[in-house]
Amino acid sequence: MPLVVRTWNLFHGNASPPERRGFLREMVELITADDPDVVCLQELPVWATGRIARWSGMEAAWAVGARPLLRSAELGRVLTELNHGLLRSAFTGEAIAILTKPGLGGDVRRERLGPNRALLTQRLLDGTGAEVSCFHVTGGAVAPGQFRRVAELAAGERVILAGDANIRGAWIHGYSQPLAESIDQILVRGLPSTPPVRWPDERRRLGRRLLSDHAPVELTVG
Repeated sequence: MPLVVRTWNLFHGNASPPERRGFLREMVELITADDPDVVCLQELPVWATGRIARWSGMEAAWAVGARPLLRSAELGRVLTELNHGLLRSAFTGEAIAILTKPGLGGDVRRERLGPNRALLTQRLLDGTGAEVSCFHVTGGAVAPGQFRRVAELAAGERVILAGDANIRGAWIHGYSQPLAESIDQILVRGLPSTPPVRWPDERRRLGRRLLSDHAPVELTVG
């Protein structure tokens, strides 16, 4: 059975350009509205990890990369509500997450990529034995090394890598072709897949507002 897989960097729930209020719940509802099989999320405030299953109607697994500054995710949420565009992730910390259709997600593995960065891997119970790894690589000079570390940790025969590589057109030998000129990627090894596509801007608008400074990317596996 084909699987629709998506990835989206949520920009901590901000619009582009950022506004005083955030739109995190609207983003999660949008990316899951048409019943995809797997959704990988980056730049997710830590306070939202316990809410994304309810917002999406999917099962959720997550890994915390950067802990909330004040050691309280809820306090971070309250402070950020004062002005999302100004504060962003200053108090909320940052997590990544994998959402799966009920019954599709299996065992979860969490590993460190570097300071304030984690790799989240989940085995799928679809009969293929495939594993999905969600990642968010730090930008700048450390990006190539962290991206190589993602490949090293995702060592299975059938792998779906989905996340923000912070390298345009990032690719790993043995995987499907990347989305050209994009830092957001879904790469597949050991399984047939369609080419990745970027959502057009109109698909991520809320009224006249553009949600996130990243566009969702998706492909179909199988």
